[in-house]
Amino acid sequence: MNLARAIDEFCQWARVERGLAANTLLAYRADLVRFAAWMEANGVTRPEDARHEHLTAYVASLADTLDLRSVARHRSAFRQLFKFLLKEGHLKTDPSKRVEGKVPPRKLPSVLSEGQVSDLLAAPDPTDPLGVRDGAMIELMYGSGLRVTELVTLPYAAVHYDGGFVRVRGKGGKERLVPMHEQAGARIAHYVRTVRVGLDPDLRERALFLSRLGEPMTRQNFWERLKGYALRAGIRGADVSPHKLRHAFATHLLDHDVDLRLVQAMLGHADISTTQIYTHVARERLKRVHAEFHPRGQ
Repeated sequence: MNLARAIDEFCQWARVERGLAANTLLAYRADLVRFAAWMEANGVTRPEDARHEHLTAYVASLADTLDLRSVARHRSAFRQLFKFLLKEGHLKTDPSKRVEGKVPPRKLPSVLSEGQVSDLLAAPDPTDPLGVRDGAMIELMYGSGLRVTELVTLPYAAVHYDGGFVRVRGKGGKERLVPMHEQAGARIAHYVRTVRVGLDPDLRERALFLSRLGEPMTRQNFWERLKGYALRAGIRGADVSPHKLRHAFATHLLDHDVDLRLVQAMLGHADISTTQIYTHVARERLKRVHAEFHPRGQ
C-alpha cells in the first residue's frame, strides 16, 4: 500500500466511522497530502517504510514556515493516520508514537461581558422584520450555546416551545437536546408569527431562519449582520463573532456555578477537556477583577 492509498482509506474511515464533517476531512486530507509529498521526496513511498527519524525531520521542516499551532495540527494528522493503519493491521508498529514537538501556547478566547451581551441583544430594531429575525437568532445562539452552523441549519420543527428545548444536530451528525429559555422561545415565536410566515407562506423551507428572499440564512450573512449590531451596540475591540456568543454562553454559565458536565452536554463537546478551557477563561477573568478592585491588587 502506498501513502496515497493509505490516506484515501483513512479519510473514508474517518468519514464513515467517526462521522467527521466535510470541512474537517478536507483539512486532514490537505495536511496528509503535504506530508506524503515530503515523504516521497525523501524516498519513502509506503507507510511501513516510515521511520521515527523521517517524521521528526518532517516536523522540523514544517517549523521553518509554520507557526507552532499549525505544526501541531500537521503532527496530529499524520499521527492519526499511523494510528489508523496500526489498528487496521497494515503496520506492526507506529513510527509516530514518540514524535514530539513544542506545545503551542493555549489561546484563551476573549469573552463578552454580560452587559455587552445585553447591549447586543437590544441592538436589532424590533420594528424591522429582519431585526425581529436577527434578535431571535442572537437570543437563541447566546441562550443555548449553538454553533453558527447549527443555528442557520436549525429545522423549523426543531423548536419545542412547550418543552423549552431545541433539538440540535451537531458535529458528526450527533443529535442533542439543548434547553431554551422563555425569552428565546418568545422571540422565536414572534418571528415565526410575524415574519417567517410572510417569507415562506407554504412552509416549503425546512430551515427556521430565512433570508429576506425566503431562503435559508448563511453563516456569512449572519456573521456580517452580527458585526453590524456590535457596532450599533457600541462594543469596540471585542471582534464580535458567532463563536464569541458561544464562548459567552459557556463562560457565563460557569460564572454562575453551573456544573462543567452540564455545560459540556449543552455545547455538544465529545471530550470534556474541550469544555475545560472555559474554566480557565473564568479564572483569568476573576484574577483580572481581583487585581483591579482588591485594595492590595493595585
